Amino acid sequence: MHTSVLVIDDEPELAEYTAKYFNMSGIATEYVLSAQDALDFLRGNTCSLVLLDINLGSDSGFDLCREIRSAMDVPIFFISARSSEDDMLLALSIGGDDYICKPYSLGVLLAKVKAVLKRYESAQSSPEKTADSGLIQLGSAQFDMKKAAIIRDGKSVPLKAMEYKLLVYMLKNRDRVIPKNEFFEKVWETDYVSDVTLNVHIRHLREKIERDAGAPEVIKTIWGVGFMLEGNS
Repeated sequence: MHTSVLVIDDEPELAEYTAKYFNMSGIATEYVLSAQDALDFLRGNTCSLVLLDINLGSDSGFDLCREIRSAMDVPIFFISARSSEDDMLLALSIGGDDYICKPYSLGVLLAKVKAVLKRYESAQSSPEKTADSGLIQLGSAQFDMKKAAIIRDGKSVPLKAMEYKLLVYMLKNRDRVIPKNEFFEKVWETDYVSDVTLNVHIRHLREKIERDAGAPEVIKTIWGVGFMLEGNS
């Protein structure tokens, strides 16, 4: 069975209400209340997006995220009452695509979910990734669009779905300063994205592309504005 959204939260009322709200809005949604139930569900079913709480009783959403990421590359939104920047950075660094603090507005959450589902599900059925068999030079690295990977020092490193979309957009706008709000509008297709989320994804791209992510030569920061992609093609 395939469902659009899987909610993983140990608060039964919140998980059930969120799932009901999404289903009433036309988004097929299931929910589970523990890490083990989530793993059992994903062994026999698929989904297009995961809403994952950090605190899952005696289990950790961070650990569950790592386990999910090792098996599949679906978008993962962390949802948590923990609002420290350290928690946000950790969540995004281990594979989370966004971080939403409780209590959250179901209307705002639904808007974010719809935008991501539209992007993810269309990408799954699109031939875009296999349409270009060439390699694009990015400084000392190469971008293999066909395999959605970065090749550097003879090693191929796969890109996550959002990293791929972000890099493709920057390539289409090479040598132009792209404001942060343009990334939110054109790449995430929603205004409900934080600077932290964008910065973490840019950092992950730099770690895969640059010789030295701390002194980037390809993806430049334009302070107070946004980012610009440079490099020989």
